[in-house]
Amino acid sequence: MNTLLLDSDDVDEFARLADVIEAVEQAFAAFERGDTQMPAKSYIDLPQYNGDFRSMPAYLETDEWDAAGLKWVNVHPDNPAKHDLPTVLGTMIYSDPETAFPLAIMDGTTLTMKRTGAAAAVATDYLAVDDASSLGIVGAGVQSYTQLDAISEVRPIEEVVVSDPDEERVQEFVAAYEGRFDVRSGSIAAAGNCDVLSTVTPVEDPIVGLEDVGEHTHVNAIGADAEGKHELSDELLQSARIVIDDHEQCTHSGEINVPYGEGVLTDADIHGEIGELVVGAADGRTDETGITVFDSTGLAIQDVAAARVVYENARATDSGYDFGLIDTDQ
Repeated sequence: MNTLLLDSDDVDEFARLADVIEAVEQAFAAFERGDTQMPAKSYIDLPQYNGDFRSMPAYLETDEWDAAGLKWVNVHPDNPAKHDLPTVLGTMIYSDPETAFPLAIMDGTTLTMKRTGAAAAVATDYLAVDDASSLGIVGAGVQSYTQLDAISEVRPIEEVVVSDPDEERVQEFVAAYEGRFDVRSGSIAAAGNCDVLSTVTPVEDPIVGLEDVGEHTHVNAIGADAEGKHELSDELLQSARIVIDDHEQCTHSGEINVPYGEGVLTDADIHGEIGELVVGAADGRTDETGITVFDSTGLAIQDVAAARVVYENARATDSGYDFGLIDTDQ
């Protein structure tokens, strides 16, 4: 038996979004049912290199399959300028739960982008109006592309408004989707008044206010991934139906971490976790629902679920590079 090596192009090809969205939805359901093991993310801080490593292991079991894996990821902000490398580099080890055999080693950076977009798509499916046809995006970085790709899998998106102070990045985004969607540059308010809004920025001072969104806009708050980050104003959060992916992560490092830490928001302001919506334990959007917010911090079970999709799709087409990592003759 060999281990399959899959690079970023392989992951991009085989992490088919429809499949990943379904797998991530199943992962959220397994999390809600208690059919997962997901130790807290562990950190190795390296201040001498202005960076850190993060270890994200997980196991999950659904009615049809189970899966296990580990994502080893970093954040080194000096990489682009000093080493011509990305700030974030991820490696995913996908293993057989029964034998612990390493079935695949794959690029975790592209995998993270795909599963993050998929999580937003799952939340959008439960929380956005059924006929949502417009998507606003605040922040035109790499995640903005996956947000559009994934959300358009669950809603008939036609119009896209992207807002970013870097006009060059905006134009690159517009050009990438020419002929597929009606994409234009716009203000934060123009983006926020779409049926769905995804915010994908690293800011610590909120940039989207209550006055910037429509009465029934669904917001995917993606950018906050560390303590102190905060994209949406307190007034917006207080007016919204808030759904989170995990209480501990969201209150520590998600979109709600700052107002929750200050007591502006409490547990009473949190409608529920996304897994509760998936299994029917809590309502998604109803006729009376106004603004909704999904606070997405990213869970290791999402990585494992997405890795399974990549591995199974790659194996089905004899793709990737087989190599003998383990001596099975021992």
